[in-house]
Amino acid sequence: MPPPAVSTAPVAPVVASSSSAAAAAPRRPRSLRLRVTPYASVSSSSSPSTFAVSIPPPPPARHSRKQLVGRDGAPAKPAKPRVFFLDVNPLCFRGSQRSLGAFARWLALFFAHVSLRDPVVAVLDGEGGNEYRRRLLPSYKAHRPRGPGTGADSRVIDVLRECNVPVVRVDGYEADDVVATLTEQVLQKGFRVVIGSPDKDFKQLISEDVQLVMPIPEIGRWSFYTLRHYVAQYKCDPTADLSLRCFIGDEADGIPGIQHLVPGFGRKTAVKLLKKHGSLENLLNTAAVRTVGKDYAQDALVKHADYLRKNYEVLSLKRDVKVQLDDRWLSTRDSCNDSSVLSDFILKFNEGQNIR
Repeated sequence: MPPPAVSTAPVAPVVASSSSAAAAAPRRPRSLRLRVTPYASVSSSSSPSTFAVSIPPPPPARHSRKQLVGRDGAPAKPAKPRVFFLDVNPLCFRGSQRSLGAFARWLALFFAHVSLRDPVVAVLDGEGGNEYRRRLLPSYKAHRPRGPGTGADSRVIDVLRECNVPVVRVDGYEADDVVATLTEQVLQKGFRVVIGSPDKDFKQLISEDVQLVMPIPEIGRWSFYTLRHYVAQYKCDPTADLSLRCFIGDEADGIPGIQHLVPGFGRKTAVKLLKKHGSLENLLNTAAVRTVGKDYAQDALVKHADYLRKNYEVLSLKRDVKVQLDDRWLSTRDSCNDSSVLSDFILKFNEGQNIR
């Protein structure tokens, strides 16, 4: 088994209070228009595109026959209610540049077309959240800024609060670890969880009751990613995702895969071995006493076992962050201020320009 995680003393979470926003008189909804420059995948010579959205009231509940009637003709169980976790930090960037415009655009789309009035909890990286993993692997997110002032802009937090979204941040931990911990608590209360983030780390949490919704810059929309999508993409179960990523690494986060040491050891080989042995630790323990594959794979598993175990510890999301779910976060979100708050936010920073 991988060595125990190094513990750090957490700081109590900073949670936004939504009571004042809820008590205020609802603002008159206005149409929200954002003008954003195209993402890096589009030629910089392209003219800016206009994005407009009005935050509509939630649609009436609709039930298909499949939802109401089971296969045996008996009434089907109603779907579990959903709770959304929003990974805020990645949404505040356009490419490698900070952008309030990118945040406003993705948030408006998220409220209007994804979460509607379902509960949303926003989670931010805490100060020093990367340090634990950087001690294990110095290359981990080494290209990203660090230290005070590198977190989310205070204006981002203000907008979330005004939209009645609680904000959670625990110093000493990354948002991923806080989301993983709170996800366990939400599932125990009988809810489903949807995690709004482009971060691949969350794929290790996918199950029947946990799915992702990811911002896709190329098409300018959020896209759901479920258990079915995962199995179709990787040809294995998400329970093996963490073990699989120890082999393939994560270049975006500075975590090299084993192919840098053994070029012939790719995803296909890793999936084949994990299907047979179930997990990285089982595979490494078996390879230590007998042959489990071709010579190059066998040699790699024996020679680089410590390397793979370190990747496992770096990539594994913590579930023991000292943060407690507040039952008030599970209530229907009051969305009456969404349109006016986001419109004011855009107007304040010059609507129609590339907001930074």
